[in-house]
Parts: sequence; structure tokens; C-alpha cells
Amino acid sequence: MIHHYAGGTVAAFVAGDGPPVWVFHSLLAEAGSCMQLAAALSGGHRVTVPDLPGFGGSAPVEAGLEPVADRLALAIGEADGPVAIIGNGYGSFVALLLALRHPALVSRLLLAGTGAAFDEPGRAAFRAMAAAASSKGLAAIADTAMRRLFSPAFQQANPALLAERRERFLATNPAMFIAACKVLAALDIRDAVRELRIPVLILAGELDEATPPAMARDLAALLPDASFRELPGLAHVPQLQDTAAFVVAVGGFLSA
Repeated sequence: MIHHYAGGTVAAFVAGDGPPVWVFHSLLAEAGSCMQLAAALSGGHRVTVPDLPGFGGSAPVEAGLEPVADRLALAIGEADGPVAIIGNGYGSFVALLLALRHPALVSRLLLAGTGAAFDEPGRAAFRAMAAAASSKGLAAIADTAMRRLFSPAFQQANPALLAERRERFLATNPAMFIAACKVLAALDIRDAVRELRIPVLILAGELDEATPPAMARDLAALLPDASFRELPGLAHVPQLQDTAAFVVAVGGFLSA
């Protein structure tokens, strides 16, 4: 069922009953990439999967992670709070900012494909994607986007899923995508996350090109209450690539 929050500006799919869990999707893979996970968790949780601002049915906000986090905080405050948040990629950075800026709304974080700052090659990749999207459109970087989501072997073995993901990526708002790439190229919240006092579980796909495991380990080392698990054979969207393995890795963390 689709609900609307924050004065109708945030559209979200809601399923199940139990302790509330919100799931924030990646920049390269919209809310559809989280629906299998929502179904798997909905037997024991009330799972909410919003379109992040600027995606799908959710209205855009001004550029920056902070306005995105604040808009979603309004939505969570209306619907639930405090909640557990699962963030993937871009959604993990939004989740971190939300927890830092609105700590009363977040009980725990589970972050996949994450970190506190990109290294220079990572920053350069975002700048290159923004430049190519600006001059040539999203189609020019579709292959790059798919490579950042999935390993070559997984792409070859799953052509139907790859075609669906490519179609969904090409439907992304280009201006929003370009602005987000520029924000991520400048991201550095290493000092801020040291103040985050809630439990955090960090998952990293072994083959994640977009946010490599080393980046996730660095974040875990900065957080006061964090644990880290690497997911063998998976890449940037592990909850979509192997939902069952993702749920097993989560274990009892969400219900603790």
C-alpha cells in the first residue's frame, strides 16, 4: 500500500506489522530494488520503503544530503519514530545524516554500501558521472551505473534483472542525479559520525565497486557502537542480488 507523508511530499510503500523499519534505496537503484527485502521482512516488521526526495512519487528538495534527510525525518515523525533504518548506497548516507540531525527518530541503523568519505578515485568517479550525464544524458553512463551495481558475472547470469535495472535507472530525474553525484563527490562526515551513539550494523558486498568494503570498514572503525560484515560474492545492492543472504546477515539486529 502506498502512503504519503510530510505534507504529501514523500510517497512510500508500506507492508507488514510489527516494529517499524524504513528502507532507503540507492542513487543508482530506486525503491524497486528494496521491494524483495520489504516482502522478506514484512512478516515480523512494519516495513516502509519511501521514494527518496526527487525519485518516483516524492517531491524533490534543494540540493544536499541534509535537506533530503530532513524531509524524510518529517515523514518518519508523522508515521512512526523511533525506527530502525536500512540504507543502501546513497540511502545509507542519507540515513547517517538523519540519525545525526534527528537522533530521537532513529533507534538503530543497518547500512549496506556505505562509508563516511570517498577516496579521490571515488570522488573522481562521481564527478565524471555528473559531467557525462550533464553533457550526454543518463544513457551515456548506464553501463557504468550497472557495473557499479552488479559484478560482470552477475550481469551476464541475470539479463532480465539487468534490463529492468537499466530501464529504472534511465527513468531517474537527471538534474537530481547530477546534483547528488556532486554532493557525494564532496562528502566527508568522518568527524560527525564519531558522535553517533546508536547501534549500527555495516554490511559490505565483497565485489562492491561503488562503495568498496575498505570504505565501510573505515566507517565502522569511527563509530562508537558498530559491527561489520562482508558479504561474499555480492556487490552494491546485496538486498536485491541475494535477498535471502542479506536477511541472514541481518540476523536479529533489527529486532534487538
